[in-house]
Amino acid sequence: MSPIHHTATGQDAGRVLVLNSGSSSVKYQLLDMRDRSRLATGLVERIGEASSRLVHTPQGGETRERTGRIDDHAQALEAAAGELAADGIGLDSPALVAIGHRVVHGGLRFTEPTVVTDDVLREIERLVPVAPLHNPANITGIRTARALRPDLPQVAVFDTAFHRSMPEHAARYAIDVETADAHRIRRYGFHGTSHAYVSRRAAELLGRPVEDLNLIVLHLGNGASASAVAGGRCVDTSMGLTPLEGLVMGTRSGDIDPAVTFHLKRVAGMSADEIDTLLNQRSGLVGLCGDNDMREIRRRVDAGDERASLAFDIYVHRLKKYIGAYAAVLGRVDAVVFTAGVGENSAPVREAAIAGLEGFGLAVDPERNAVRSGEPRLVSPAGARVAVAVVPTDEELEIARQTFALARD
Repeated sequence: MSPIHHTATGQDAGRVLVLNSGSSSVKYQLLDMRDRSRLATGLVERIGEASSRLVHTPQGGETRERTGRIDDHAQALEAAAGELAADGIGLDSPALVAIGHRVVHGGLRFTEPTVVTDDVLREIERLVPVAPLHNPANITGIRTARALRPDLPQVAVFDTAFHRSMPEHAARYAIDVETADAHRIRRYGFHGTSHAYVSRRAAELLGRPVEDLNLIVLHLGNGASASAVAGGRCVDTSMGLTPLEGLVMGTRSGDIDPAVTFHLKRVAGMSADEIDTLLNQRSGLVGLCGDNDMREIRRRVDAGDERASLAFDIYVHRLKKYIGAYAAVLGRVDAVVFTAGVGENSAPVREAAIAGLEGFGLAVDPERNAVRSGEPRLVSPAGARVAVAVVPTDEELEIARQTFALARD
């Protein structure tokens, strides 16, 4: 598809395309921000392989799937644009006002959504060493979209931005300051788009201004993070320089004694790359029991599997530690909020994480907790001193919201 040159005008100008570009995939959603409806969603995966796959679902229509080699991200986005055009909502429409991109690492410079310029793109490239698995793919997606629609604002929305409000005593590691500054070593935090969205939605659920609330937000998916949010601002978060630190995750270890890496190098003869692979891809739940799907782990727990039971207990123990730590950081907690795939769907995780914390004013009502719903809801007993809530996250909508707000300015 050749570059398109249309300017969004008129009352219909309210569409935002959201792109989440991975190393071998592109997730996309087209949203109409006038009513926040999804006009289409899709995924292109296994880019560069013979078995590339595109799955596209239009609003109110049936999902379409096609396979066949897609060589690169440019072809992937052109294929997605073709599917949108087939639905009559192509990217040549003047209703499209901007394209929003998820960018994982924004470093210290980017604290809010930012229109991409050549200078901004160079700065995102400078951050590749601290986000080698994510930023290169994000950059590829931006470049591809800029080539396709050079007339449109391309907006970068950073996973790290929400956490830039952390005070220095939470963001700094206790290492030599000159070394840390020279190599940009500090706590950045991730999943910020989700934490921002969920904090705001939790306030709506509680019927109180977010500025009045102290929240502990638990984003529990294959990647997992916790944040302490005071008055709508992050004051601490569990992920650090990279997404490896913090909670036990699907394949990542989370918190670990840094000397383990030295030990593995000296005693096991492992290289830095091998240790990186171990801690990021072969640890966490999959390292403990061979599974990183919480549904399967719970099935094994219920069947009496000891390895799965231990993995579950380690996972929950780490959650409890962070709930307790962030209660201390905040001083007062108004709600603990669960979100993302595990947080939204695993009643056993929520129950186990809160069990024994009655002294903090926390409890889960078994009947409420067992309800499955795609809507924000309370799972704590009526009248509980501290609310326990489930708030489904919507990172794409949050990216679209921030992108649309910036494009209108």
